Amino acid sequence: MKEYVITLIETNNPAILKFEANHFLTKGGSFEFKNIDEAKNSPLAQQLFYLPFIKTVYISGNFIALERYDIVDWPSVKDEVAQQLVEYLNAGEPVLIEEENQTKVAITMYAEVTPNPSVMKFVANKKIVPGLFEFKNLDEAQDSELAKKLFHLPFVKEVFMDENYVSVTKYDASNWDEITIEVRELIRNFIAEGNEVVNTAAISASITQKNGKTEIDSSLDETSQEIISILEEYVKPAVASDGGNILFQSYEKESKTVNVILQGACSGCPSSTYTLKNGIETMLKNMLGDKVEEVIALNG
Repeated sequence: MKEYVITLIETNNPAILKFEANHFLTKGGSFEFKNIDEAKNSPLAQQLFYLPFIKTVYISGNFIALERYDIVDWPSVKDEVAQQLVEYLNAGEPVLIEEENQTKVAITMYAEVTPNPSVMKFVANKKIVPGLFEFKNLDEAQDSELAKKLFHLPFVKEVFMDENYVSVTKYDASNWDEITIEVRELIRNFIAEGNEVVNTAAISASITQKNGKTEIDSSLDETSQEIISILEEYVKPAVASDGGNILFQSYEKESKTVNVILQGACSGCPSSTYTLKNGIETMLKNMLGDKVEEVIALNG
């Protein structure tokens, strides 16, 4: 019989503490339980909810993450909880009653580094969303169950999606070497279980695309329309391959300034300024002559 050892790991959220085991606890997938009723398929989570300070239970891979209510601090109860987990696991009690899913979707996913060291791109072998979606925090992610699950990981800062990939921005305190597999498996399992990545209502309300290209507003001035066309044809494919996106915001005729918004891996990327000044700006000057003097980038 396996002998379990629990290691305590602090997270960026002081309310959440991670209890990492030396063996895997699930066959696959990530599970979140908000109360004892939701935890009907997890005897372990049900046991934990008998502790009055437990607010949420997350189980994934080889760890359990617990979110507490403010009635206690972790230093006063963490050792007691860890001991309870060790005793439960070493007694051979079940963690989850995992049901076989008959609607599994065949999908593969790999992690790909981007020019932004804080962002990792997780690429699927099939289309998972019809267009661009960016979520800066949990409140913005209400239309995407996948994004909400990602934000419940304490090291996830932002989520960006486009067609066949998800770009995840982490907090600086975390290291991709330690968390990449966990993030990749969460995304892959979520999609493989046949879940909807972004809900239908949000797709209908927010996507204004045709044949893979953003429709150009005919009310814009001629130069703005030209700039958008250049960005769509020459710039977007390149930045998309790096897990990001660039949106046209405005063109100031008087100062000949182009304002763009950076999304995904491009947002806050150390190399963005260099790329814009020496790439996009030069391209626009060459193609539009004296209509463009400067490109200014704003993080989305």
